[in-house]
Amino acid sequence: MDLLSLLADPAAWVALFTLIVLEVVLGIDNLVFIAILSNKLPEHQQQKARRLGLALALAMRIGLLLLIGWIVTLQQPLFDLGIRGAPGAHGEPGFETAFSGRDLILLAGGLFLLWKATSEIHHAMDPEEDSGALLDPDTYDPKGGVVRIAFSAAIAQIIALDLVFSIDSILTAVGMTDEVPIMIAAVVITVGVMMVASDPLARFIEKNPTLVMLALAFLVMIGVVLIADAFGVHIPKGYIYAAMGFSAAVETLNIIARNRRARKRAA
Repeated sequence: MDLLSLLADPAAWVALFTLIVLEVVLGIDNLVFIAILSNKLPEHQQQKARRLGLALALAMRIGLLLLIGWIVTLQQPLFDLGIRGAPGAHGEPGFETAFSGRDLILLAGGLFLLWKATSEIHHAMDPEEDSGALLDPDTYDPKGGVVRIAFSAAIAQIIALDLVFSIDSILTAVGMTDEVPIMIAAVVITVGVMMVASDPLARFIEKNPTLVMLALAFLVMIGVVLIADAFGVHIPKGYIYAAMGFSAAVETLNIIARNRRARKRAA
């Protein structure tokens, strides 16, 4: 179908809107990870890292869309360990060990997220352990016990997670439409929205330290979901985002309550 026919087709607009909403929801995990990682950089590099990380995510997703035939083959099993989990009480399938290229990427991404999030939680829980002579004074900020990281290291970690989230996002898009221009338009608009939201989100997380722990807990949960998905256990995304939304709403109420108490004390 040519471009003019797509523009005149109401179904194409519905598919585009649906894909944008879906991509924005799926991109929340990526955006939170980029915000947490960029906040560990020196202040003058933080916005640059967020912009570059999202630009790389956009380039990666468009590149993968242009290789859509290869991406679809990632769902074909590469090997099978022959292990099967028992079905659940309601007949849902158990875990499996027939791994495709997609499964291996999700497994690696999930393990990376678990490692990164738990190490960040460790730093947040025991900042004193990080403040000794083992740390380079150029990379340690005593204010808040923040361990700074190199710009290249931050970008490398962002690229690694961009790849995982991009492949998952593209495979989801393939299930919605077979028109590559619609998928590319949805990706471009979604990354544009994420670029607008990245700075306010990062500042909000930095100003509210308790949100950092909540965001890290989200990343642990997403890591577990990715690993489960790699083993054939598919957890409905609606449950995940509902839990994240509820937790974020509760923490927002806590922040409002703390701010009001602080204003009353100041008065």
